[in-house]
Amino acid sequence: MNKFVGTGVALITPFKDDLTIDVEALRNLVNFQIENGIDYMVVLGTTGESATLTSAEKKQVIDTVVSENNGRIPLVLGIGGNNTAKVSEEVKNTDLSAFDAVLSVSPYYNKPSQEGIFQHYKAVAAASPKPIIMYNVPGRTGSNMLPETVKRLAQVDNIIGIKEAAGDIVQAMRIIDAVPEGFLTISGDDMVTLPMVLAGGHGVISVIAQGFPAEFSKMVKLGLERKVDEAYDLHYKVAPSIDLIFAEGNPVGIKALLKKRGIVKNNLRLPLVPSTENLTQKINEFVEKF
Repeated sequence: MNKFVGTGVALITPFKDDLTIDVEALRNLVNFQIENGIDYMVVLGTTGESATLTSAEKKQVIDTVVSENNGRIPLVLGIGGNNTAKVSEEVKNTDLSAFDAVLSVSPYYNKPSQEGIFQHYKAVAAASPKPIIMYNVPGRTGSNMLPETVKRLAQVDNIIGIKEAAGDIVQAMRIIDAVPEGFLTISGDDMVTLPMVLAGGHGVISVIAQGFPAEFSKMVKLGLERKVDEAYDLHYKVAPSIDLIFAEGNPVGIKALLKKRGIVKNNLRLPLVPSTENLTQKINEFVEKF
């Protein structure tokens, strides 16, 4: 489980101007992460616009990332949904040989009770040949996984951690306090990553780290080493960009930032649209100063 301590990145899916997958840009993006100190990568999460990819395109993304990574750092695959039977079937039947874990979002839209969330993850974990990292993101799912539920699920075989993205540092601290030692509490909210790490968390699955991998991963390492002042210096250096990249939604902002850094084109699939001229200018100015 130590392979997931530190900084993970939720990879975007780069598109060409005709909105097909830009394989060359994806390869460059993978190398940019590894060469700048990222500890692991998450493939086909929300940031990867997985909701608008076909099955064939998902395979293309997986094959490209696995091939380019070539076993250099651990990989996590996003498999989630609001139909428990379908998610269980997918984790059972997907070739996960190149992956070290599955990141699975809490059921969205259905708004299950805490017991429903518990039973969902219990079923998915039982079906999965690889460890499960849960993902609590109430802003997208419409329901919040409470610390008491996380504590129960931490006892379930094959569930090794949670990506906690409620944006609530108090809830994060309650989870850290509730779960057994060794169970991973991973920030899913870039802005509170450092406070979570200092409170006993294990790192982050980040969006902004994709744009500034060297700086953000160093901040997390310093936090884990309890070098608080140095870590906060980096936090406050990067922090304004976090507000910028999420101002018009994810991955709208991070794609604009990565375009400015010369890594991808700023293309998104509907219903997402590229950042406005005003926001793009602010992001560009930040990158230039940074």
